[in-house]
Amino acid sequence: MPSNAPVGVFDSGVGGLSVLREIRQLLPAESLLYVADSGHVPYGEKSAEYIRARCQLISEHLLEQGAKALVLACNTATAAAAAELRERYPSLPIVGMEPAVKPAAAATRSGVVGVLATTGTLKSARFAALLDRFASDVRVVTQPCPGLVECIEAGELQAPATRALLLRYVEPLLTEGCDTLILGCTHYPFLRPLLATLVPSSVRLIDTGAAVARQLQRLLERHGLLAAGPAQPTRYWSSGDARRFADVLPLLLGDSANVLSL
Repeated sequence: MPSNAPVGVFDSGVGGLSVLREIRQLLPAESLLYVADSGHVPYGEKSAEYIRARCQLISEHLLEQGAKALVLACNTATAAAAAELRERYPSLPIVGMEPAVKPAAAATRSGVVGVLATTGTLKSARFAALLDRFASDVRVVTQPCPGLVECIEAGELQAPATRALLLRYVEPLLTEGCDTLILGCTHYPFLRPLLATLVPSSVRLIDTGAAVARQLQRLLERHGLLAAGPAQPTRYWSSGDARRFADVLPLLLGDSANVLSL
């Protein structure tokens, strides 16, 4: 596999663009491919078997496009499908996501950590294992957030309905004394500006996009696959409405690009 081959990134929708943004910042020489499985969003309410099937199909597409590595830019997809993909492609660098339980447990001063995530992530064995491993000394309060992903998919980052929904999910966590909030879905970093207006400035917001970019860098180095550049323009696909994705892309990432149908 040539080192100038692209890295494939995918998510249930546009949320993984928050991870792609971090990869670009850390690894500007890397060419990137992105698939939004928006025809099947959100993953958080679907079965693990369904998600694994979608992840396999998307991975095959990205490998057909010449991807040298895969980034599962979705907590729910990682919990459901990462192990199976690593077994199927043992020589392929594969990076997954997980909620930032470890850094949040280290950062909290009150000893209470809140988690905003999808139902699928919160129910996963992977999340339970994270709590057992890193959160034994803190209290973790979880909040599933149905409907929030759909608001972000529509580009409604500051809409009154989005604000009302986010406030409904955040208020119980603040009432419980959380001083650290984990953004446990890759869509949620796009709501940071809105969230900052709803929580005290002392509340720390944590996501794992930058950590995923660093892990990708480590794996590419280990496999001798770091690109020298220059990077090619990012190519985009969507399994949903490609025009809608193209419309929201400048809002979320500052890109204007042609989006192909998957």
